[in-house]
Amino acid sequence: MFSISLVSAPAQAQQYQTATTVSAPRIRGFEVDEVRRLVPGAELSFKLYGTPGGRASLNIKGATRNLNLTEVDPGEYEGTYTISSRDRITADSQVTANLRVGNLVTSGVLAESVQRGPGERRNDRGQYATNDGAPRIERFDVRGDTQLTPGNELNFMVYGTPGAKVDMAIEGAKGVFFLPEVKPGEYAGEYIIRRTDRIASNSVVTANLRVGNRVATSKLNKPLLLASTTPMTVTAVPRYCGNCAVVETVNVVQVDGDGSYLGTIGGGVIGAAIGSQIGDGKGKTAAQIAGALGGAYIGRNIERNAKRTQHYEVVVRFANAGTQTVTYEQDPGLRVGEKVKVNNGVLARDPG
Repeated sequence: MFSISLVSAPAQAQQYQTATTVSAPRIRGFEVDEVRRLVPGAELSFKLYGTPGGRASLNIKGATRNLNLTEVDPGEYEGTYTISSRDRITADSQVTANLRVGNLVTSGVLAESVQRGPGERRNDRGQYATNDGAPRIERFDVRGDTQLTPGNELNFMVYGTPGAKVDMAIEGAKGVFFLPEVKPGEYAGEYIIRRTDRIASNSVVTANLRVGNRVATSKLNKPLLLASTTPMTVTAVPRYCGNCAVVETVNVVQVDGDGSYLGTIGGGVIGAAIGSQIGDGKGKTAAQIAGALGGAYIGRNIERNAKRTQHYEVVVRFANAGTQTVTYEQDPGLRVGEKVKVNNGVLARDPG
C-alpha cells in the first residue's frame, strides 16, 4: 500500500464551497493495494477514510473511466478498478480522490506509484521505504483519551523535517492516516475512533515522514489510554441487615402456680383445729367452720406461691418497624437500646 499526500481541492472543486457554517469534508486516509504489473485484468483496490455520508470518487490518469467508491462503513469508502485493454495507466499515473459532502468537496492525491518498484521494501507496518537514507523525525507524541471507545479522539503530533508528507497507521484500525503540516516541521491531526476499530492502550502506532523518495519512520513510545487524574469517589452504601434490631423493652413476667385440692384440704384441717380451740358450744362450732374455711384459703395460696415462676420477655424492633418477642427463663443481660441480631429466635449482641 502507498501513502498519499493531502492537497487542497483543485480550483474546479473549490467553486462548490459556499460561505456557510458547514465544515468542509476531510480525507483522513487513502490506501491502494499495489500491483507488480499494470496489465489488462489487473485490479487496483482502493480505500478512502474521511467524512461520513459523502460521495467518494477516484480519477486515475490514463484510465478511461472514473471509479466511484462505496461507503461500506461510516466514513470508510471502498472500490476496485480493473485495468482494461484501452487504459494507459503507468507507474507515474496520478490518482486523485474527491470526497463530496453536500456542495463541499475536498481532494487527496496518491503520492506514490500504484505499481511496486524493484527498489522498494515493505516495513513492519505495511508501508514502503527506500534503501538510500531517510529524513528525520525528532519527536512523535499523542494526547490520548481516558477511554478507547467509538467517538473518542486521539490527537497525534510529529516533529521533524519540514515540508514533508506524514502518514501514520494504528494497530487495530484500518488504513493509513495523515497529519497535515500546521507549522514548519510540526504535523498534527486527530483520529476519531470508529466502532470497527480494535485499538488497545498498547497498540503499535507508526508514523512515516516522507520527503521525495526518502522516508523516516518512528513508533510511538507511550500508551494511548490516559490514566484518570480525577480520584474515584466511593459513596458509602448504607448497610442493610434483615435480622438486625434494637432492644425496645425487657419485661419480667411472673406466673402464679395453681393450688391443688391437697393444699386446700390440708389448710382446712389445720384451720379447723385452730378454730376448735376458740369458744365453746355453738361459738366453738362457728370458730371451727371459720377456721376451716380460712385455713383452706391460706393453704391454697401457700401452695400457689410455692409454685410461682417468672421469665423474661425481650421485645426487639427491626428497621422496618416490625417487632419480635423472645422469651428467656433467666435474665439475658440485655438492656433497652442495645443493638442485637436475631438468629433462629436467639438474640446476640451486634458489635456493628
